[in-house]
Amino acid sequence: MSVPKTEGTSNYEYVTARVQARRAALFDDEDYRKLIRMGPGEIARYMEETEYESEVNALGSRYDGVDLIEHALNRNLAKHFNDLLRWADGELYEFVARYLRKFDAWNIKTVVRGIYSDADSEAVEEDLIYAGEFDRQFLERLVEAASIEDAVEMLDNTRYGDALAEAYEDYDATGVLIPLENAVDRTYYEGLMSGVTETDNRATQLYVEFLQAEIDFRNARNALRIARSGADLDPADYFIEGGELFRASELSQLSSGVDELVTFIRDSTYGEDLSAALDELERADSLIGFEHALDAALLEYSDHLSHVFPLSICPVLAYVLAKEREVDNIRAIARGREAGLSEDEIENELVIL
Repeated sequence: MSVPKTEGTSNYEYVTARVQARRAALFDDEDYRKLIRMGPGEIARYMEETEYESEVNALGSRYDGVDLIEHALNRNLAKHFNDLLRWADGELYEFVARYLRKFDAWNIKTVVRGIYSDADSEAVEEDLIYAGEFDRQFLERLVEAASIEDAVEMLDNTRYGDALAEAYEDYDATGVLIPLENAVDRTYYEGLMSGVTETDNRATQLYVEFLQAEIDFRNARNALRIARSGADLDPADYFIEGGELFRASELSQLSSGVDELVTFIRDSTYGEDLSAALDELERADSLIGFEHALDAALLEYSDHLSHVFPLSICPVLAYVLAKEREVDNIRAIARGREAGLSEDEIENELVIL
């Protein structure tokens, strides 16, 4: 992390108050409706009138159009999450820092996907988010890796090294990225849950409850991806430990049929939270739609925990998710407009509560 850990006790009141102010500045549905009707240049100018002003102005002489929007979004995201680390003390810092390692996982998967699809390294670099532990210099070298095998070797001395080396054999045999991406996710979530599950501390218990829901949703998403990929892979081999909803053996059985998986989730404790996601999956048979609905359900769940436990880690993590959603939505709109998609097609790409 670029922000060093501070000593002292957790300062939940201070950090949640700052987070509440930041949430109030996030784009709402009306902002998205306006952006959908704009071209990339107009979107950049609209952002200039918001809290993205400093990033757009700083980058405006080097980039334009979608490139300017992409760079401004990623720089703004990193700034906001580094602010969280600057504000937080003690155990709260540790919780936030662990959670923000998700951007290391994001960056690894982005690089691997870029190499797999033979994408231009500059285009891959535009999608990186510098909010995790990996520094910019390392990520710039990683983007230049000539092959996935080279990238895996470069990650050998990181927390992801052993898992990726093992998963590379499955990737090499199947030609699909699922083993590598799952190895990254499993390493990330195992690191999150390490040493925090056995505790009487209510703040830590809330942190664990939030992560358990995220892991459950991730397992459901992965099971469906494997089922739809057609690859000869057992979902149990890619099960992420730490959730509450599935056992590995159940996931393997349930993923063979979407109907069985949907019924299982409907009958679980998440049935109400995921009702819209499951309806979308059944109605449109769309994995992308289901994944967007899962993201919306996790946002709603995090907001629910934030309202019930306002002076806890929950509002902070809910803010991280909400800020990510804003950036993802603006990016989807800009790319959709550049690609000439219709307003309805772009709206289908957004996660809106």
